[in-house]
Amino acid sequence: METASDLRNDPRWDVYMRDCPCREVLDLVASKWSALVLGALAGRAYRFGELRRRVDGISQKVLTQTLRQLERDGLVTRTVYPTTPPSVEYALAELGRDVTQHLIAISEWSKRNYDRIVDARQSYDARTAERAPV
Repeated sequence: METASDLRNDPRWDVYMRDCPCREVLDLVASKWSALVLGALAGRAYRFGELRRRVDGISQKVLTQTLRQLERDGLVTRTVYPTTPPSVEYALAELGRDVTQHLIAISEWSKRNYDRIVDARQSYDARTAERAPV
């Protein structure tokens, strides 16, 4: 079996190559909804309705799909409690806790740099407006 260091040197595992299997993982964790759900779960476990309220703007359908995918990929656990009606709780799995620390860092970076990005956009828009044909 190949080790992680073997894989880093294998051209099949170059995320910049079209056929790299890691692109599936990158697609999942780079998704806005996955990142927000994982970030919310970093604080504590949530029931479905609570999580939907916490991740403002997500539809029930998209939250269901996102949670299923995150559970399938081992990032989230789903626990069903034998109550009437049954209560379901979602929490980060170990793998989810590992990736979430990076997503939280990106979230913090986004907050720190938001004003700079807005300034860059405005500058770009002003420059391109000057060049636009009349």
